[in-house]
Amino acid sequence: MKSLVLLPNGFKKVGWILLALSVLMWSFHLIWDWEPSWMEFKTWSILNSQFLGESSWMSFKSQNMFITVVAVIFIIGGLVVGFSKEKVEDEFITTLRLNSLMWAVLVGYLVLVFLYLTVYGLAFLNVLAYQMFAILLLFIFRFHYLLYKHNSKG
Repeated sequence: MKSLVLLPNGFKKVGWILLALSVLMWSFHLIWDWEPSWMEFKTWSILNSQFLGESSWMSFKSQNMFITVVAVIFIIGGLVVGFSKEKVEDEFITTLRLNSLMWAVLVGYLVLVFLYLTVYGLAFLNVLAYQMFAILLLFIFRFHYLLYKHNSKG
């Protein structure tokens, strides 16, 4: 089996730190509605649409970038954790990784179908936003759970 192109194992620690940092920052935002004012600056956007307002194409707008930065840190951390080699990367681990990814996509989309049928209005925008992160999280949790389960047997 041709091996996957994966990051070296040492990157996994960096990925976990980025994931933890982003979850901590997201928690501060959710609990205390924290968005630091120093994160507000003019940024370029392809499309800027205001709720019940005007849309503009290819424009600059003052925006608090806190949530954007947290999301980018989360995605990078998740990708690094999910796609860094294990200390021993053999065909079994590769199969486990691919099966976990397929399982995460399947479960993620089944949940999305259910939510499509049961959540409406503006609340559905939250569903779509969280769905972006759900498949990556499901993959990481499933892969590491199966890895833990396999290692605890031996």
